[in-house]
Amino acid sequence: MTAVIATGGDNTPLSPEELADLIPNLATKEELNEWERENILHARAWAMQDRTSPIEMVSDEYVRKLHAKMFDQTWKWAGLYRRTEKNIGIPCQEIRERLAGLLGDVRYWVQNVIFGPDETAVRLHHRLVAIHPFPNGNGRHARLMADLLVMKLGRPPFTWGSVSVISPGESRTMYLEALKTADTGNLQPLLSFSRS
Repeated sequence: MTAVIATGGDNTPLSPEELADLIPNLATKEELNEWERENILHARAWAMQDRTSPIEMVSDEYVRKLHAKMFDQTWKWAGLYRRTEKNIGIPCQEIRERLAGLLGDVRYWVQNVIFGPDETAVRLHHRLVAIHPFPNGNGRHARLMADLLVMKLGRPPFTWGSVSVISPGESRTMYLEALKTADTGNLQPLLSFSRS
């Protein structure tokens, strides 16, 4: 089973217990990727029809619900915060507190129009990725959260480089470099990449 989902490079590794919670019986990493992609497409369709307001969607409940919808046919831990340390993200015992701080910030930004829609959504994305609340799927989840928020704020969804940033390649490298630059306080490359 672990050969199917062996991760390496800049992917988030899963613990043996997390790997054991794979729901479908898949033989290859490619099958897993396709299965997850289909699961996420169903979640995206659900989210596009959801009438939750921008303020309501920046809540602990919605963050977990969206992740659960994205991976509920793939992983038993879909929608549950991680309980193991990863190669990225904050210590797992700090997830709830730091996420509450982020969501409070985003609600304030939206209510007081502190930033424009794109910047608000990209700031949510960046900090959500940095917290890395789930065992896996954090980047995909954060990008969908940002897309949903920016659309609820009246803008089109982001293009995120116009190609997959999941598979290794130039777009993924640019995306990861933009995230690292945002870690230093410069959000501009990530903002630019989100609409490229």
